[in-house]
Formats: sequence, C-alpha cells, structure tokens
Amino acid sequence: MEISGSLRLFGGLPALLRLVREDLAAMNIVAHWAVAVTPLAALWLARTGGSETICRDLPATRAALAAVPLTALELTPPLARRLEGFGLRRIGDLLALPRASLGARLGKPFVIDLARAMGEIADPQTYFVFPEQFEQGLELPAPVEVAPVLLFAARRLIAALAGWLAARNAAVREIDWLIDHGHGASTSVPLAFSAPVHSVSRIERVLKERLDTLALSVPALALRLSAREVEPREEHSLTLFDGAGQRHEVLAELMDRLVARLGPQAVQGLACHADHRPELASRAGPDKPCIKPTVTASPPRPLWLVNPPEALREAHGRPQRGGPLTLLVGPERIESGWWDGGDARRDYFIAVDSAGRWLWLFRDPRLPGGWFLHGMFA
Repeated sequence: MEISGSLRLFGGLPALLRLVREDLAAMNIVAHWAVAVTPLAALWLARTGGSETICRDLPATRAALAAVPLTALELTPPLARRLEGFGLRRIGDLLALPRASLGARLGKPFVIDLARAMGEIADPQTYFVFPEQFEQGLELPAPVEVAPVLLFAARRLIAALAGWLAARNAAVREIDWLIDHGHGASTSVPLAFSAPVHSVSRIERVLKERLDTLALSVPALALRLSAREVEPREEHSLTLFDGAGQRHEVLAELMDRLVARLGPQAVQGLACHADHRPELASRAGPDKPCIKPTVTASPPRPLWLVNPPEALREAHGRPQRGGPLTLLVGPERIESGWWDGGDARRDYFIAVDSAGRWLWLFRDPRLPGGWFLHGMFA
C-alpha cells in the first residue's frame, strides 16, 4: 500500500501506523508488515515475519533487504533450488554478484524484480478495486450458545463493512446477518435502518438490541454479513450548535433501536404516496420506518387530518363550528380517484374559527353537498 501521499493527512508516519495497529486489533487480524521506499521491498521485508521494520529512505531499505532470506521472495521451486545450489541464502548474497551474470543464469525477470526492490527502476502497482458487493464470513473459535455473545465476533465484520463503505463513499439501508449452526441449519437476522448508515457505532448498537432479544435453539458456529440497498452517501453540513440534522439523526437511531428490540410491527413510519387525495397521500409501513421531509405545497397542507371528515353545519351559506368560520384562502379544487371507485370532488378552503384555530375545510359540490372539516393546522 502506497502511503507517502497520505502521511501529512494522518499526522505523520507514527500516527498512521498507530491507526493501522488499532484497526488490525479491532478486526482481530494478526499481520506482519514493514515500511520501505519501494513496494516490493516492503513486501519482502514483511514476509520475514519478524519485528516491524521501518525504512524511511533508500539506503536504509537496501541495508534491510541485505539481511532478508531468499525464502521471502517466494520464488518458483526450480529457481529456489538453483539459488540454493549456488550457495546463496540472503538478498545480500545476490547483491554481491554482477547483475549481468545473474541475468544470464537466473533469467531477466528475476533481475528486474531485484532492481525494482532496490529502487533502481520504477515499480508500478495495480490499483486495488473494492468488490461491488459486500459479503464476508467469520468462523467462531468455539460454539456460542447465547446470542448476545456474538456481538464480540460481529465487531470484526462490522469494521470490515465500514471500511468497504468508506472506500466506496456509500451507506447502507439494510444488512443481513446469517448465523450458521452447521449441518445446513442457519438463522437469518436482517437489520433495516430508517436512513442510510455507515457508522460502526450505530450498526453495532442496533445489532446489540437485536441480539439481546434473540434466542438460539442451536449453538452458533459461524457468522456471515452481507450488505443490501447500498447507495451513495449524502454528507450534511456540520453545525456549531445542535441543529435539525443532528436531531434527525438521533431520532433515526432511536427508531432503529426500537425496531430491533420490539420488532418491525411496533414502530410505524410514514412515506409519501403519489395521490392528490389527502387521506391517501401517505402510507404507513412497519417494515421500513422512515421520516420523509414535508413537501411544501401552495396553499399549505395540515399534518393533522380528520378521519373521516367531520360534517359541519351551514347557516346563511357559511360553515359553522362553535360559531361561524371565516374563510381565508380558497377554493382549491381537488378531483381524483374516479378510476378506483374512490371518486372525490372537493373545493378546499383554509378557515379560522372564533378561537383563532386554523382549519382545513372542503365543500362537496355534488348533491347533497355540504361542508366538512378535513384537517387542522398547528
């Protein structure tokens, strides 16, 4: 991995290496690594499996390579046997020989690799491309009989998912956990979020709520995590003080945790639906609770609808509700639903009553007609 262009961003080499160590420990990955001026030199030094080697310049890299055993090069068996027959054991033994003679006896590709490692010629690398889909499994070191204990092992997969999302600048709405019990038996634990997430802590907290209520009938032997409904991440501007965006994120996390603990039927969400009839303009859904932004209309719409609409008394051509109502805005004709049997033809008005409350009324122009209260404004 080429890191020279990122050292300043991460606060220098020691700070970057500290983050690498912490991430490896979080994923419980045992790794041998080294830092060198050339990629191939770093690879060969890491393969020695010794202590961490850090070479900040080319002379230090060449000096460290001289002590590397030839087994770290992972040569083909015929080439390795030939070098052993020459009595060569370390890279330093190779460097003491003329390159032309090495090329004649061992082949040009071997000499080119040696020159790349020593920084004598360029060592171009192929860019790593993250897979389009995320799916990763983990075998447990021992059978687990209690579901909450799985959270410790699941942290490794969550950290891997977060890294994959960060590399793709993406977020996820749904993830699937599969608990493998062996012999073809498994338990599916799907998690759905009210808004796209990419945070390790938020995914972990929601999974904890789900595992706390899950009973395993058979011990778990392995875990598998796959991501669904991945979408580009939307970054929001940060605010100096607590803003609406931060409050919305806290509310969304609370809803996710409630769904994980109480079940999807216990938390209802609203989603916009394309229909001009106000009572059909939103749909409740227990499977994906989400908070949709209010669509500003002209004239405005109340959030509190009366179902069914309340019939109003009429006197001298004016609607009455605890006294005469004053019409402020209207009429607005809404005519829809003739194709599905719910034919609606209404003239809507915004009115105010004697107590100063703002109301949303409509008058049915068809016989027998009449006035109806359909909504109330805050």
